[in-house]
Amino acid sequence: MLAQEATKRGYRVLSFDLPEHGDRKQEATPCHVKVCVKELADVMAYARGRFSQVSLLGCSMGAYFSLLAYKDEPLDQTLLLSPVVDMKRIIENLMMYAQVTPEQLEREKEIATPFKTLYWDYYQYVVEHPVVWDKKTALLYGAKDFLCEYDYVKGFAERANADMTVFDEGEHFFHTEEQITFYREWLTKHIAE
Repeated sequence: MLAQEATKRGYRVLSFDLPEHGDRKQEATPCHVKVCVKELADVMAYARGRFSQVSLLGCSMGAYFSLLAYKDEPLDQTLLLSPVVDMKRIIENLMMYAQVTPEQLEREKEIATPFKTLYWDYYQYVVEHPVVWDKKTALLYGAKDFLCEYDYVKGFAERANADMTVFDEGEHFFHTEEQITFYREWLTKHIAE
């Protein structure tokens, strides 16, 4: 959908699947913060070698990894859909649900849970690299988002001076006809001319 809307305005679109997502679900590459930040840096180097202007659309965890990877990049515009903006909070929530303490994770380095495998080095990285963002940004958040808590996304939007739109019927994954229609309208409104 982004490609459909953006190309109408003269953009070219590069799409990237994170490890363990989309066309890369079967790859052995882990969806680990260090891997994803490195891969996104490679995508940016490719884009910078070909285009004079670069904008970003990040979604969910891809938004989070992009916020880390591109914090020093001069972007023309940033659009975020259901952004993860505080991975530390998400990991700590998972730890709480799985009854894993930080001390256990540090000692064992890797703990499989019913939700996701937790890694000590991943947790350390997100603690040591909080998101700091100061670029022109618009974000779309679903009020029924089960993954990203409103207060954390709102706090990020305020710190980043981002234009935050909240869709009352939206979830973390925009997938219903109503949600997709709202997302398309939001894209149309926010993609810079």
